[in-house]
Amino acid sequence: MKETTEIRWHGRGGQGVVTAAVTLADVLSKEKDLYVQALPEFGAEKRGAPILAFNRISRKPVRAHSQVYYPDIVVVTDPSLLGRVDISSGARDDAVFLLNTTFDLSLVRDKLPLGNRKIYALDAYTIASDEIGRAIPNVPMVTALVKVTGIMNDLDKFKERMKESLGKKLRPEVVEMNLKTIDRAFKEVKEG
Repeated sequence: MKETTEIRWHGRGGQGVVTAAVTLADVLSKEKDLYVQALPEFGAEKRGAPILAFNRISRKPVRAHSQVYYPDIVVVTDPSLLGRVDISSGARDDAVFLLNTTFDLSLVRDKLPLGNRKIYALDAYTIASDEIGRAIPNVPMVTALVKVTGIMNDLDKFKERMKESLGKKLRPEVVEMNLKTIDRAFKEVKEG
């Protein structure tokens, strides 16, 4: 990991995009020598409107409190945004893209201006639908992000921290269902 890694999340209101950024920050804040920040960017948008959220993960205290303009990682939680929102805007030349999609990634690469950057994909909607009964992609996408970046290599420790973080807001049985999405997302994320 670089000294500071900046992440930009693209999603739609109601999908848990802001919750994903906050959960990632909560989980990583317990790592020794890591400083983490989560920031939402939305106004009075309605449910389903495009929104952004941001994370900064650093080995030194984070002083910036603005949105992320030049992300190292771009996470897209809703495939309907592909081609409608410029997900590559400002992305660094070596940026990593993580997409919630069932599209063939070679097709995505042909249609979007991503160049030779790394692209990863996960069918987070199906995983969430199967395991929790609702197509809320946030937990599978956080899991895939942790796997592809290697920010946390210990899956058991990650699951324990996710359980603790999710337990602050969700009923125990819903937390357990979400833990099943973690197992699947960790196995099913693929590089394209």
